[in-house]
Amino acid sequence: MTALEDPNSDPDLQNESIILQRLKEDQYVLIAEIGVNYYDIAKKESITPLEAAKRMIKEAKDAGIHAVKFQTYKAETLAAKASPSYWDTNEEPTTSQYELFKKFDSFGEPEYRELKEYSDELSIEFLSTAFDFPSADYLDPLMKVYKISSSDLSNLPFIEYQARKDKPILLSVGASNLDEIEAAIDTIRAVNDKPIVLLHCVLEYPTPIEDVNLLKISSLRNQFPDLYVGYSDHTKPTPDCDVIKTAYNLGAKVIEKHFTLDKTLKGNDHYHAMDPEDAKRIIASIERMDLLRGNGALNCLETEKTARLNARRSIVSAVDIPAGAVIEESMLTYKRPGVGITPDKLPKLLGLTAKEAIPEDTILTMEMFDERS
Repeated sequence: MTALEDPNSDPDLQNESIILQRLKEDQYVLIAEIGVNYYDIAKKESITPLEAAKRMIKEAKDAGIHAVKFQTYKAETLAAKASPSYWDTNEEPTTSQYELFKKFDSFGEPEYRELKEYSDELSIEFLSTAFDFPSADYLDPLMKVYKISSSDLSNLPFIEYQARKDKPILLSVGASNLDEIEAAIDTIRAVNDKPIVLLHCVLEYPTPIEDVNLLKISSLRNQFPDLYVGYSDHTKPTPDCDVIKTAYNLGAKVIEKHFTLDKTLKGNDHYHAMDPEDAKRIIASIERMDLLRGNGALNCLETEKTARLNARRSIVSAVDIPAGAVIEESMLTYKRPGVGITPDKLPKLLGLTAKEAIPEDTILTMEMFDERS
């Protein structure tokens, strides 16, 4: 599968999301969830967080990723100081949500605007999950698609507020029940008729293989046939990309996965993230899946035609047939190749008269016989 052409090269496409362009063309989308991982990259590389964020965008683009996503919040508006952790504290030892988020909330509108402009220069789509009303407002002119976190699935006033921006919505549905998903969709649809992508995910960081529950992708597709369905992955990457490949084969057209430049970094979302090499493997795996899946057409392939001709059977004389003989089924058998009269035409052959003597083991053609009188 070839990469989508630069949308900035066509004025008609400048205002459309790369994500939506690809979905409309029945192409998959890979989103790098950079989140706030750039803070740790900045510390490791002794550069500014903004420089680190840009480096991650560039690495994502170079790996073939289609969109980058950040997380926009302030700790004070996101979590109470007493909020407990819900992640693996062996990987991220901070036990307070407030304390964790406070480490990574220095960016505001100017920084995200600069990241948006840099993304546009590279022709990779920029988006960021808003976690409060002010963020939803200042991100509006910077994004062509809104992403709503699973954590806000029951926050219907906030969902409605973002839906009123009248843009397509990616809606993660981790840790939810069907009635909650339906309520969120109904809230969006009451004020917004743009495309919705439901993202199956599991709110375990990292997600154990036994909890991935990828058949939920099929359930979402069956339950909501008018919506796109995708998968937001929190498993640790594997060389064979089996989780992502399975999700894709079950119908996930959008794949979102946390992204880092160093999976060995402690804390936050590095330990279950993909790095650029993982991303390249994911893209190659999906392209291989497309080769294996084909187009599903119920017809003979062009590449099968020679084999079809030689492996199928023709009607063949089982005995010597004298000239003038009326053809009976006992005179016939069926052998390869299929270059003569095919066995399904047997009723048309029976009762015809042989124009000339036909030796045993001859592949029969209609030219050898007179029409019925």
